[in-house]
Amino acid sequence: MSPSAPLLKLDKITKHYIAAERAAPVAVLRELTAEIAGGESVAIIGPSGCGKSTLLNIIGTLDQPSSGQVSLDGRDLGRLDELQLAALRNRQIGFIFQAHHLLPQCSVLENVLVPILADKTNARDGAGARAEKLLQRVGLAERLHHRPGQLSGGERQRVAVVRALINQPKLLLADEPTGALDRASAQGLAQLLVELNREENVTLIVVTHALELARQMGRVLELRDGQLTEVRP
Repeated sequence: MSPSAPLLKLDKITKHYIAAERAAPVAVLRELTAEIAGGESVAIIGPSGCGKSTLLNIIGTLDQPSSGQVSLDGRDLGRLDELQLAALRNRQIGFIFQAHHLLPQCSVLENVLVPILADKTNARDGAGARAEKLLQRVGLAERLHHRPGQLSGGERQRVAVVRALINQPKLLLADEPTGALDRASAQGLAQLLVELNREENVTLIVVTHALELARQMGRVLELRDGQLTEVRP
């Protein structure tokens, strides 16, 4: 990828669903186009049901557009088979959801290392040390061997952030990451995401209803009527 090329390019992305038998398809995204550079932090806001999570899932290859092209680091993701997409999700994209999705029977450290198990490359080398370093960075050095049930909501979400970063992805996608947290924990997680975006040089895209979180991103885009509009650079 050339220095001037965007890390992520969305070209005329359309997504529609069949609402009912014989009914006309309902368009959620309508020829949506956007470019996001490497290292950027971007918030996507908009009313409930407007398609924000659908867009994030398309970017993360968890869903496919009805038409249009998604390119990551110069690769047309529509040309990849399922095995290639699974490898791409594991190595180049990190996911954070509103629910932490931690394995209750595993320790904090084991949960963080789960993505490494699916990687057949040499990415496992030094993974344990990286995991411990990141957990220390997010204030969980004393929680390595605790299980999720022994942590607060904010601590569990920080574990989920570290798990998403363990494979050093180029792109970090967060879907309402503060939605289940109290105000203090939400503020702490928002600040952490901003700092890790810079420290890890990872491109960050956050879907959120929380304007306080959105304002901390470098760009804010609003999804309305199937299109993205720049709210502020």
